[in-house]
Amino acid sequence: MTTSTLTASATLVTNMETSAVSGATSTPRAFSPSELANLKETFAEEGYLVFRSVVSKDKLSQLRTSLVDAYERAQRAGGIFAGGGGGQLAGHLNSFPGEESRFTYEAIQESGLLDLIKALSPQVARAPNVGCNLNLPNSVAQHYHADTNYFVEHFMVANIAVVDTDLANGAIDIVPGTHKKFYKYWRFALERPYRNAKRIPMEQGDVLLRSSNLWHRGMPNFTTAPRPMVALTWEDGGSTRPDPFRANDGKITFHPNWFRPSVLGRLRERTYAAVPLSYSAYRFARSLIGNKGHSRKVGR
Repeated sequence: MTTSTLTASATLVTNMETSAVSGATSTPRAFSPSELANLKETFAEEGYLVFRSVVSKDKLSQLRTSLVDAYERAQRAGGIFAGGGGGQLAGHLNSFPGEESRFTYEAIQESGLLDLIKALSPQVARAPNVGCNLNLPNSVAQHYHADTNYFVEHFMVANIAVVDTDLANGAIDIVPGTHKKFYKYWRFALERPYRNAKRIPMEQGDVLLRSSNLWHRGMPNFTTAPRPMVALTWEDGGSTRPDPFRANDGKITFHPNWFRPSVLGRLRERTYAAVPLSYSAYRFARSLIGNKGHSRKVGR
């Protein structure tokens, strides 16, 4: 396996193309001591790293079709989507991508990225929790948030681009360096570290590694096609399931993001979709009397 020249840029981009991309078994890549030191330094400073061409494009295209088909079936069935709620109005859905997505974790292992993840977060002990965000057409911008409370040990998040992801279909917006400091939401709003926010376009098969303490947000999808993004996470050291890819009998399932599929939840979601700043104002007020500023809903 070859890598591009490592630089000290904010996004340290590495070409991870291997025989694993074509589905063949490969020997996990071992980073050299100097590469590993470089990666650790950049991650400690910025809170994220991006790696190119890690996962099979063909398999991701098949997964994308399965996810969209499953969403359309769930939409017809009603359930959490009855009445237009469950995240449909805001446009950011959480899902379990099913056993079919197992190859994404296998690629993380085969590329050597799992060893890097363990080096960056030694508490990683088990297979990851498995999730996926489906960013629907006409979605709205999320509010900035972190996935964990700063005072709780951070965990690693590996976001895998199922399709090419750019400014048009909702590339994630991150705020580099915000994992190093605790922000109540009101302080984040007043100090405005988001002035240094950065969009992260990714090609199909790229992997974004980030700290759960890094502030970020999902962005609008201006295209006509849903944009999926797989999320492998290692909170509390990883999944407690014997095989996390066999959850829900291995079937793709959808569940609400921030808004419950109830009358009140749908009302809140309609308000948020119509006036996105309303929820930011609500969080600002709540943060004046508490530490709320994070969300355990991981995806984007």
